Amino acid sequence: MDTLDSTPKTPSDTVRTLSPLPGPADFAEYYAPPEQGRHLRANMVASLDGAAQLAGLAGGLGNPADRFLFSLLRGFADVVIVGAGTVRAEGYGPVPPDESWEGLREGLPPVPPLAIVTRTLDLDFDAPVFTEAVAPTIVLAPGGAPPERLRAAREHAEVITAGEATLDFAAAVAELEARGHRRMLCEGGPSVLSGFVAAGLLDELCLTLSPLLLAGAAKRILNGPPLPDPDELELAHALQDDGFLFLRYTRSR
Repeated sequence: MDTLDSTPKTPSDTVRTLSPLPGPADFAEYYAPPEQGRHLRANMVASLDGAAQLAGLAGGLGNPADRFLFSLLRGFADVVIVGAGTVRAEGYGPVPPDESWEGLREGLPPVPPLAIVTRTLDLDFDAPVFTEAVAPTIVLAPGGAPPERLRAAREHAEVITAGEATLDFAAAVAELEARGHRRMLCEGGPSVLSGFVAAGLLDELCLTLSPLLLAGAAKRILNGPPLPDPDELELAHALQDDGFLFLRYTRSR
């Protein structure tokens, strides 16, 4: 029989309140990447009940502050990584410059290239994401992809092959780093992010928590098999805007 003595006690030494800051928060200051070493961060958005999509798209979950952060994180990046399914669903084009990047890209090209993760190379090479890219688009694919599609990709993009039947995420990241892309930003989708997490490559997760309850069968921010050794990240900061939470989690290496 339970007694009052067995009632769980509040862990007062660790629980803290998250109070609003007394003034506005500077996103550029809070999200500045490390100055040295390879750094892979992901930027994702989810509803309160864990849905990573609204009507099949991630974009509908955000607000103006989330969209500002989306562009700002691109401004910090040497390369923006995204899955082919997300490129098709969200209508991706090449990364455009943004006035919020002032002072962020000193010594870097005007825009980071987009790196598209694909298994089958089912891509439209006549689409603006290839034909209008200022920085040539990169394709990350397994070496066992259809040879004719690999040849077509090499005519329209910089191609990196890693792995055979499926992409070797660790090898792909190492190849990107070898080509000077130290600061990497992954924008999903959930299957691609799951691949980076399973390979132990994710250094930072920037998660916007949208104040919506959606239910349904939408994917979570990770879509892959269970991890036998789950990652545990540390909360670096929590910011809020109009009911939205901007959470930044990091992992020490």
